[in-house]
Amino acid sequence: MIFPDLFNEPFPKMVRARQKFEVHEVTDLAGEIEKQFSRPEIASTIKPGQRIAVLAGSRGVSRYNEIVKKVVEEVKKRGAYPFIVPAMGSHGGATPEGQISVLASLGITEESMGVPILSDMNPVVVGYHPTGEPIYFDSNAYEADAVIPVNRVKPHTAFRAEHESGLIKMLTIGAGKQKGASMLHWMGPDRFGTILVDAFRVIRTKVPVIFGIATVEDAYEHVAHIEAIPVAEIEQREAELLRKAWAMMPRILIDEFDVLIIDEIGKNISGDGMDPNIIGRYCVDWLSGGPSYQRLVVLGLTPETRGNALGIGMADVIPRHLYDILDYQQMYMNAYTSKIVLGLVKVPMVVENDKEAIAVGLRTCLRVKPGRERVIRIKNTLNLAEIQISEVLIDKARAKGIEIIGEPKDMQFDEAGNLV
Repeated sequence: MIFPDLFNEPFPKMVRARQKFEVHEVTDLAGEIEKQFSRPEIASTIKPGQRIAVLAGSRGVSRYNEIVKKVVEEVKKRGAYPFIVPAMGSHGGATPEGQISVLASLGITEESMGVPILSDMNPVVVGYHPTGEPIYFDSNAYEADAVIPVNRVKPHTAFRAEHESGLIKMLTIGAGKQKGASMLHWMGPDRFGTILVDAFRVIRTKVPVIFGIATVEDAYEHVAHIEAIPVAEIEQREAELLRKAWAMMPRILIDEFDVLIIDEIGKNISGDGMDPNIIGRYCVDWLSGGPSYQRLVVLGLTPETRGNALGIGMADVIPRHLYDILDYQQMYMNAYTSKIVLGLVKVPMVVENDKEAIAVGLRTCLRVKPGRERVIRIKNTLNLAEIQISEVLIDKARAKGIEIIGEPKDMQFDEAGNLV
């Protein structure tokens, strides 16, 4: 142990708590997708015998494998021949095999989908941005008779605009592979509000995109809305769906405390591993907002992220078991491609186990007596319905409408010093 006096003072007791948000859920997801495909303006764009590329990404999208599979089935039903293309920029270490592996971690494989997955990292130049820079697009999708992107519309982690994460970003950055993503990021994520839309306008004239499937999720990760959007309407409709996504976004209802503990981060949770819009720490200096606190402790990675801990640089301290599984190839490629988030791959203080990591977080807080720290623990930034809070926060939580579940208890650690 580096710090021998870490455990001389008490840890605060923790209690389970339930945050309450509005529920918006599409209960019959398959039926809603069938309904969307049956709309005349959508059904008429699919012709028998066509080869149709279905673009699939890497973000945390609820029931994504179900959605992609149903899209594939609906395309087949109309006599066309779908195949899946990874549209995730530089994710998966910017290798064809890595991107197939990312899709597999989401339950999207050739076996489960019943169609080929064509992965290639050599995109073609399909046109030029108004600034003169080349615009890239996946070669397999470009050669298809039609293209259907499938993605969630949500706030982005590094810029604010009328269009953020969604179909437009998938078509420009995701389908651009590492070359395209790198070029557009070089032009400046702080200007993505116009850069990506301008690139999309070029792509829609050069690539046979027929429509997109867009989802919006509520605070409980339910698919709250799913819609097939004709290509001519994507620009307008996605802006409307982004406003809907902002309104339903979850958050930590207590906005001021001392220590935030996050059990897991990962690329399947957020592009930044943990959503800055939730935790209030950003990789860029032009964004702000979210809760205020002193220390951020991150304890682990999701299995799906396969060692890609992009975002770890926002933490203050991590345990050694997390450090030992970092995949620098993936992390550095993501950071390099983005141009602006090099800080997200910096390694924080590394200590022996969860207990020591939490203790460092607690003991480095200013003006707080030991055992009285205001602590919030979450599983990840997607799952915010049930959280844990320290005993001292109970009254504040109730005032925010948060339900307290059970009684305060000491944190439980196993023999290795990791949280149970």
